[in-house]
Amino acid sequence: MRRIRLTATAQAQLEQIFKTTTDRRLRDRCQAVLMAHRGRKRKTIAQDLGVHRTTVRLWLKQYHERGVTGLQVQWALGQPRRIPELLAPTIQGWVKDGPQRCGLDRANWTYEELATQLYQTTGIMVKRTAMRVFCQRHDIRPYRPTYRYLRGNPEKQQAAQEELAALKKSAGRGVRVVEPRRSPLSPRPDAPRHPRREGVSTAGGDLG
Repeated sequence: MRRIRLTATAQAQLEQIFKTTTDRRLRDRCQAVLMAHRGRKRKTIAQDLGVHRTTVRLWLKQYHERGVTGLQVQWALGQPRRIPELLAPTIQGWVKDGPQRCGLDRANWTYEELATQLYQTTGIMVKRTAMRVFCQRHDIRPYRPTYRYLRGNPEKQQAAQEELAALKKSAGRGVRVVEPRRSPLSPRPDAPRHPRREGVSTAGGDLG
C-alpha cells in the first residue's frame, strides 16, 4: 500500500478545495487524501465517508499519479443529440411559414407534426418530447400569432382629432338634461304618498 505524504503546499491546497468547493464528491475525495496523509487506514476512511474500500484505493491512486487533477469528477459525454443543431434555422422557417406552406391543412404547428415533418424531409425519426426540448432550447414556439401590428394612417388620425375637437365644442354650447330611467316598480313623482301612522298595523289592529 502506497503511503500518501503531502507537502505543506499540497496539504494547504487540498484543505482550501475542501473548504470552498460546492461539489460534495470532490470534497470527499480531498478529505480521503487528507485522512490518508494523517495515517488513517483505507477501511476506516471508507467507513467514515460511506463508500467502498476499493473506491478509496482508486481515489488515492489517482491523486498519486495525477495530483489534484485526478480527483476532479469526470463527466461522460453522453448520447449525442438526435436533432442536429444546424437544423434549427430550417425548423424555425417551418414555424414562420406555417403548416400550409408544407402542404398541411393546419393553422398552427404541434411538436408531433414538426417531428413528422422532420422525418419526411431529413429521415431523422424523433419523438414529440425530443422535438419539444429542441424547440425550447432554441426558443422556437410551434405556433404563429394571428395578430399583427399596423402603423396608423396620419391623415385618418388628423381627421379623427378634428372631429373629436368639433364634438367637444358643440357639446359646450348647449346642455341637455336627460331624465334618468325609472324602474316600472318605482313610484312616480306625482303619485300621492300616504304617511304611515304609528301604532297601527297593516291589518288595521292597534299595536299599542
